[in-house]
Amino acid sequence: MRLSRIAAAAAVTAAIALPAVTAPAASAAAPAVASDSCHKTDPYKVHHASAVTIRSKASSKSTALGVLYRSHKFTVHKATKYGEWVYITDKTTGAKGWVSGTYVYPVVYTCLH
Repeated sequence: MRLSRIAAAAAVTAAIALPAVTAPAASAAAPAVASDSCHKTDPYKVHHASAVTIRSKASSKSTALGVLYRSHKFTVHKATKYGEWVYITDKTTGAKGWVSGTYVYPVVYTCLH
């Protein structure tokens, strides 16, 4: 039993160490791409839905004022404390109101150096 635990621990350690040993060769091939994407910022976008309802208050029970489609451009003015709701202006239709933060959030880039 103890020998199999040692063998399993050695296999896990080797699997973790292998990517770290080979990573510098892979990242050396194209450093400009990683550098450019690290400094890129995108506006908020609609994710995981084709459309989101624009509401009068930060509540799913409030009056619907319009629909924010994935293809629409919009401006974010503010958000609730934990980002559950986001106050936006739809640049396509001019509608202003609250949309669920579950579907509207900024694009985030992860940089690996």
